[in-house]
Amino acid sequence: MSELTTIRLSEQQCRNKLGAVGDALYVIGGKWKLRIIIALEQGHKRFNEIQRAVTGISARVLSHELKELEINGFVQRKVFADTPVVIEYELTQYSSTLEEVLDALSRWGEMHQRRIRSQP
Repeated sequence: MSELTTIRLSEQQCRNKLGAVGDALYVIGGKWKLRIIIALEQGHKRFNEIQRAVTGISARVLSHELKELEINGFVQRKVFADTPVVIEYELTQYSSTLEEVLDALSRWGEMHQRRIRSQP
């Protein structure tokens, strides 16, 4: 991508794109959701394991984000009725639909880090 290309959208195309991006950001936006999904890509984890993997997230916020991810079909909560009760979280098949998004964000983030570091 050496050249910036301007694409002119019609008013309807612009509205549609704004709506779609708004919906996507509503579901996966914010500081933590995608980080939680990435942490779960290694496999199922218990709550405290996720909290250790996602540096800086509070237990309250993690609990809230896990509930939202579960409601939207990205995370599955499994309860094992052992003593003590064990709860694990894992990604659903639907979460794999975010693979291209995560790869693109990761590549862009790495490029941006290099750019920022190279500035005087």
